[in-house]
Amino acid sequence: MPGPAQNPMRRRNFLGVLAGASALPLLSPLTAAAGPRATTTAYVGSLTSAEPVGLGLEVAGFDAATGKLTSTAVVEGVPDASFFAFSPDGRVLYTTNEQEQGGVTALSLADPAAPAVLGSAKTGGSGTTHLTVHPDGYLLTANYTDGTVSAHPIEPDGGVGEATDLVRHDAAEPHAHQVLIAPAGDLAVAVDLGADAVFVYALEVGKLVQRQKLTVPTGTGPRHLAWHPDGGRAYLLAEYASTITVLDWDGAAFTAGQVLDTRDEGATGENFPAEIAVSGDGAHVYASNRGDDTIAVFAVRDDGLERLGSTPTGGQWPRHFAFEPGESALHVVNQRSGTITRLARDAGTGLLAPAEESGAFAGAVVLAFGG
Repeated sequence: MPGPAQNPMRRRNFLGVLAGASALPLLSPLTAAAGPRATTTAYVGSLTSAEPVGLGLEVAGFDAATGKLTSTAVVEGVPDASFFAFSPDGRVLYTTNEQEQGGVTALSLADPAAPAVLGSAKTGGSGTTHLTVHPDGYLLTANYTDGTVSAHPIEPDGGVGEATDLVRHDAAEPHAHQVLIAPAGDLAVAVDLGADAVFVYALEVGKLVQRQKLTVPTGTGPRHLAWHPDGGRAYLLAEYASTITVLDWDGAAFTAGQVLDTRDEGATGENFPAEIAVSGDGAHVYASNRGDDTIAVFAVRDDGLERLGSTPTGGQWPRHFAFEPGESALHVVNQRSGTITRLARDAGTGLLAPAEESGAFAGAVVLAFGG
């Protein structure tokens, strides 16, 4: 199939956004959780129009010596901040506004401790829950409530323009939950919980053109996907089935393989996995279980994944987690208990130590280490 058309002028302008910073790799929302550069600052997002009510966007100081996070400021005018992405140079933070009329907000990180709002834009979708930066200079969003994905041009100052496209997934009740960029930077991938599918798109002059629809068994409820650093594999986390599906990627399409449970053997009661991430060395995969309130740990093998066990998060409803800089620990966002807990990590075995509280943030749903 032909590759996506690109606008060379827009691409040059985008890569020159906020010039003066050293060039950095493209950050997907997942890798953004590890932060775009050496950092003592973190950002915590929470919902402002749903229980438990939070403050929207908070800035936190991170003490690397103690592993503690302390709120230092609340950024006004950023409602329902449920997921983050950074610009390639790390100088702009993008956040969702997960509301009925979904939106996104762009913030300058010229002073990382005092983010300044550059502007907001409506996505045209409802319940904007995830976003990512495309290297052609677009911000892509996943809108959960109506199952749509939107594309927005990124302005020279890092702000977000009006949507150039809005596509609805082909399903009876689609619920787009994530959008991210393929390893080569040419394609976008959208995970849809309601459609039980993963969609692959090319971005052609601001328009999303579907290249693949990979379906999984009905009722699986795929929520998030994480890439392996080798670019040839990915791991698909299912919210309804409590499973991880190993996906092979040939640069253009997925093929589904091994399926594993995220729960401990014999676990009972409701459980809804939320977040998945791969260690930077590609040796281990982590997934959060909401209900069991654990982080499941897997070792990466040549033929798939091997489950190593799980560790309690020390809080309730672990919606998100992020590696702290250096990946010596995971910080887990426990939405219902309003806490962030730190689980020290053994880089060799991948196993996690018992949780210790690293900060209290009402209604927190997402964390990113940043400037």
